[in-house]
Amino acid sequence: MKKCYLAIATATVLTASPLFAQKKATKPDPLKQSVQQTIDARFADMTELSDKIWSFEEIAFQETQSAAALSGYAEELGFKVTRGVGEIPTAFVAEYGSGAPIIGILGEFDALPGLSQNKVPFKSPLHEDAPGHGCGHNLFGVASLSAAAAIKDLIAEGKLQGTVRFYGTPAEEKYFGKLWMIRAGLMDDVDVMMDWHPAAETKTAVQKGLALVDFIVEFNGQAAHASADPWNGRSASDALELYTSGINYYREHIKPTVRIHYHIQDGGQVVNVVPDYSRLWVRVRDTSREGLEPVWKQVEKMAQGAAIMANVDYKVTLVSGIHEILVNRTGSAVLQKNLETLGAIIYTEEEQTFAKKIQEATGKPQIGILSEITPMEETEEHSMGGSTDVGDVSWVVPTIRLSATTAPNGTPWHSWAVVASGGMSIGHKGMGYAAKALAMTMVDLFQNESLRTEIQAEFKEKKGDYVYKGIVPDGPPPLDAGY
Repeated sequence: MKKCYLAIATATVLTASPLFAQKKATKPDPLKQSVQQTIDARFADMTELSDKIWSFEEIAFQETQSAAALSGYAEELGFKVTRGVGEIPTAFVAEYGSGAPIIGILGEFDALPGLSQNKVPFKSPLHEDAPGHGCGHNLFGVASLSAAAAIKDLIAEGKLQGTVRFYGTPAEEKYFGKLWMIRAGLMDDVDVMMDWHPAAETKTAVQKGLALVDFIVEFNGQAAHASADPWNGRSASDALELYTSGINYYREHIKPTVRIHYHIQDGGQVVNVVPDYSRLWVRVRDTSREGLEPVWKQVEKMAQGAAIMANVDYKVTLVSGIHEILVNRTGSAVLQKNLETLGAIIYTEEEQTFAKKIQEATGKPQIGILSEITPMEETEEHSMGGSTDVGDVSWVVPTIRLSATTAPNGTPWHSWAVVASGGMSIGHKGMGYAAKALAMTMVDLFQNESLRTEIQAEFKEKKGDYVYKGIVPDGPPPLDAGY
């Protein structure tokens, strides 16, 4: 089935571009037409590469094969690749050209634990308890690199001037690898950054998401026999329970925009021993870094109270934290025009059937994929949803963001359903679409100096006098910390 789909796409996409309902522009831009044709010509290679990364199933900081495949492809395409940047073995930068402007683009490729899945519309692990691409990152890095490569070709032909730079950014799902890349100064000279993310709809992404902070809380007490002499014990598990109870009582007194999560990583090993050690991973979120800070500090302080009540010692260790996204509407408006030029993705009857089966299996309305390009949204003051370390990038360099459909409407994200869709043609089409939209917008950025100036002006105005400082501990990234 896959070979058949690729044969159709490769044979026809260069002429009729059946993936998208193309709208005829009054004056078609020849460079934008060129990048679309380049991406069409490489679509089979893109699909093969994304499927490889899909099969590697590698989690944060362990994406050795994925990083090697992406960086190797970049070298084949003529980029200069620098590996192991930001003290992260799987992080890399691929660059082509020279001088200004410098336009960057982000690519991710890490998977999530426990989500391995076959390419079928019902839950069926490919490898039991193994990771899977429940956020579509197998598509993410490939599309971004392909967009950069289409621009590279135009620079090589002398049709564009400047530098295009692809950032291979690992560990977005945990630890947030971009923080260490920013700390290393790798993005300081970029004029504008491009970004996209797999989604259940296609649109210009203009919501801010949530800032967050992660920290580990550990309690240390004294072990003892749980029946013979529990009075000789000081229970680290008691402290953990008191602490989580405190967090849950605190929920009544925080703003509706705040989210607090915790995961108990060690609550004791056996029932007949008073535990002398416990550990949990805590996450606090809010719609802004400013709003996050007081809640974060209060939740940290509560660990001391729990330790006092249980008569144990405690330790709080910062993992990392990220900012909300600084939305750039000037750049987003340009991306929106390119989406409208491309039109919506067209799906086959077989793909819609697959989508409806996914929706049935996940308890969602069986409506298939609603393929459309909607007007650009207003940016909400308190937009909810997830978080991303792209937020930190957006406080260093103006960033334009895209969401592209790679799974059916209503699909639960970070689930097996996203993994299944990202390994077949629904995901592949979203990947190709994202590459085109990003590359077309990059053409605008390279060609139009006044546009870059306007984007920079909005960035500076919104940032104001805030001096960016990453929420990241001193020292190297936690490469061996695991999940």
